[in-house]
Amino acid sequence: MTDAVTKKDANPMREVRVEKLMINCCVGESGDRLTRASKVLQELTDQEPCFAKARLTVRTFGIRRNEKISTFVTVRGAKAEEILQKALAVKEFELLDRNFSSSGNFGFGIQEHIDLGLKYDPSTGIYGMDFFVVLARPGFRTSRKKAKAG
Repeated sequence: MTDAVTKKDANPMREVRVEKLMINCCVGESGDRLTRASKVLQELTDQEPCFAKARLTVRTFGIRRNEKISTFVTVRGAKAEEILQKALAVKEFELLDRNFSSSGNFGFGIQEHIDLGLKYDPSTGIYGMDFFVVLARPGFRTSRKKAKAG
């Protein structure tokens, strides 16, 4: 029995890795606050963040349809693991059961970006953000890739 378990552990195709880390910072309005939030994400990841638009108008929040309200970035590879390590340290490496999905992916949020080791700039302000982590094994992509024509 123990020999079979060690064989499973030695199999490189069973090794779980971080496929991607998505960081979302929703400010709820377009304009100066959104551009400052995108600068924070760019400083954190060294990548150009994208903007997300509102799907529908919510008058109580003052949001109009197709208005840019959030910024996000997707990070892969070693940089993703490095940022995830910092973010989990903020949460003291403890997540709740509800943070995990049925497929094993997980997400959590932090209140202040300065906890990640970024310098505080009074002109920028403080932003919270959500982290979503997608885990995968080697060969997992085959279930999702397009079938070859012919």
